[in-house]
Amino acid sequence: MRAAKIALGALALGAVLAWALVPTYPDYDAYHHLVWGRELLEGGAPGFEDYAAPTQHPLYLGLGAVLSLAGQHADRLLVLVTILSLVALTAGAYALGRELFGSAAGVAGAVFVGSSFAFALYAVRAFVDVPFLALVVWAAALEARRLRRGLAPMALLAAAGLLRPEAWLLAGLYWLWCLPGRELRERAALLALVVAAPVLWALVDFAVTQDPLFSLHSTSDLAASLGRERGLRNVPAAFVTFLADLARPPVALAGVVGLVLALRRFGPRRMAVPLALAGSGAITFIAIGVAGLSLIPRYLTVPAVALCVLAGYAVLGFTTLAPGAARERWRRLAVGALAVGLAFLAVKASSFQRLYDELRFIDRTHDELAGLLADPRVRDGMRCGALTFPTYRLVPDARWQLDADATAVHSRAGDRPAGAVAVYINGDEKFERRFGRADGVSRETNRPPPREPAVVRGPFAAYVVCGARAR
Repeated sequence: MRAAKIALGALALGAVLAWALVPTYPDYDAYHHLVWGRELLEGGAPGFEDYAAPTQHPLYLGLGAVLSLAGQHADRLLVLVTILSLVALTAGAYALGRELFGSAAGVAGAVFVGSSFAFALYAVRAFVDVPFLALVVWAAALEARRLRRGLAPMALLAAAGLLRPEAWLLAGLYWLWCLPGRELRERAALLALVVAAPVLWALVDFAVTQDPLFSLHSTSDLAASLGRERGLRNVPAAFVTFLADLARPPVALAGVVGLVLALRRFGPRRMAVPLALAGSGAITFIAIGVAGLSLIPRYLTVPAVALCVLAGYAVLGFTTLAPGAARERWRRLAVGALAVGLAFLAVKASSFQRLYDELRFIDRTHDELAGLLADPRVRDGMRCGALTFPTYRLVPDARWQLDADATAVHSRAGDRPAGAVAVYINGDEKFERRFGRADGVSRETNRPPPREPAVVRGPFAAYVVCGARAR
């Protein structure tokens, strides 16, 4: 236990140092929550109905409001929260693996979770998924330590349900699991926690939009307008592909093997927690397909973590066996599997370079955009009208930096006017692909006028027209 605490402290310290030395900034969704949180503190209603706005997440909205008190530093603080959440998620994976399979397998599972490229990228871009996963995995770890524990795991699932609705199903299943042997009062208290998250979510939606199901309706409508992959027929292929991408193919395969081995050795009751994590994720993903929502990898993060923990058992579960032929056979198979996994990592070593390149790209984007927005010609032009971008992707970033409302900064998508300061993306293919194009947006929005721009800052070119629309 002492060694685990030391390792956790070292991991947290390393995460803080990495955050301080390698600046990164939130993604589109997270910046929206910061903007909305600031609007709440200023007494206004958050713009859930803004063009291409993401789904709101009540607890993240509250966090955005609190952090916005720090001013322009709030975006970096939000990244720190999610990076530390990744540390908590890794620690939770270890705790869950240790309770189920012993310390060695727990360490392996934690390594698989903590080294995931997808989870690391989610953390440095302040995705809501990372704190959500940390809450869910710690709820699972507490339950694995004492089955049908009740209050503590349910409270964590209720908090997770204010970050992502996938936790609602987990909370409902956990309530059913906890029913035997409990008095009516305890059942009612746990049920109150089950319904708290969806009710609060609906209340927030209703208070802002007068539609208690606004999040569901807007998410479905946005998926349709952006032409994203959705529908039940796409679920099977997307399920396999996304899980493999999140956990990495060797780890995902080892997780399936670990599940089979664990079921054979311990039975389904002992494996109820990882089965619930994996099964609820599959059910949720199918339900998303039926509802016509976008099929994206982030909906499968919970079963991906479960596979990582089970992969830890597949690799180091032999350490829990008594010396003998069975242990030796398992050890040899584990060594072989580890060799295959290391070979895969060697082939895929570019993933680490991809992460480094992405971090540099994020930092460069922020610096170039900040320089553009600080230019006096841009500021003077905005006195005449709105600042516009070819797509919606940089709108919340600019709004946050300028402390501007939705009328002052918007995109030209949907045949909306160019405004007094029209920004175009040119000269850099990666920037143009990331910010000059978007699903469901015409390429014409990033076709600049046939004249010299007023301001050029890296890949950004701003055309300033006072008193008239930019063309």
